[in-house]
Amino acid sequence: MQSYSRLCAVVFGLMMTALCVVIAVETVLRKLFNHSLAGVDELSGYAIAVGAPLCFAVAAAEQSHIRINLLHMRMPRGMKAAMNLVAALTLALLALYLLTFTYRTVQETRLFGSVAQTPWMTPLIWPQAAWLAGMAVFTLGTVVLAGRALLAALTGDTATLVRDFGPDSVEEELAQELSDLEARA
Repeated sequence: MQSYSRLCAVVFGLMMTALCVVIAVETVLRKLFNHSLAGVDELSGYAIAVGAPLCFAVAAAEQSHIRINLLHMRMPRGMKAAMNLVAALTLALLALYLLTFTYRTVQETRLFGSVAQTPWMTPLIWPQAAWLAGMAVFTLGTVVLAGRALLAALTGDTATLVRDFGPDSVEEELAQELSDLEARA
């Protein structure tokens, strides 16, 4: 899952870097030459639509989504394992629902030949197809994680459910931050 997470993060980073370059060029053109590329805001929206599922995928793979650790760290091991299983399964169900919604939206766009109400009049099937691909990447990751969690639960492997699917303890987070600090120094 680490290479999956890294790939999603790199793709997102490259998209955002390219978007920043386009915004900078747009700003310079406006200020110095009184000219606009017209549509940079449209590109920004598309980048967010595609980038958001990639960020969701990274958060799921890295187990870095928000949790209420105060309650989680006080639970007995079995309860932690059960809660982590429920979290993995419900996240996969949410991803499947979002993928279904995105797919239906793309199909409707294709059916009607919808275009953006912007100066570029972009056929919406293009950015929505990229959005669908991003959502599929997110869904694939969550389904794999849910499958691993379910397998651990069925085999009675509560240690894996607690270790791999739970939030880091305060000590683990501190150790990770100190390790990152040493790597940067």
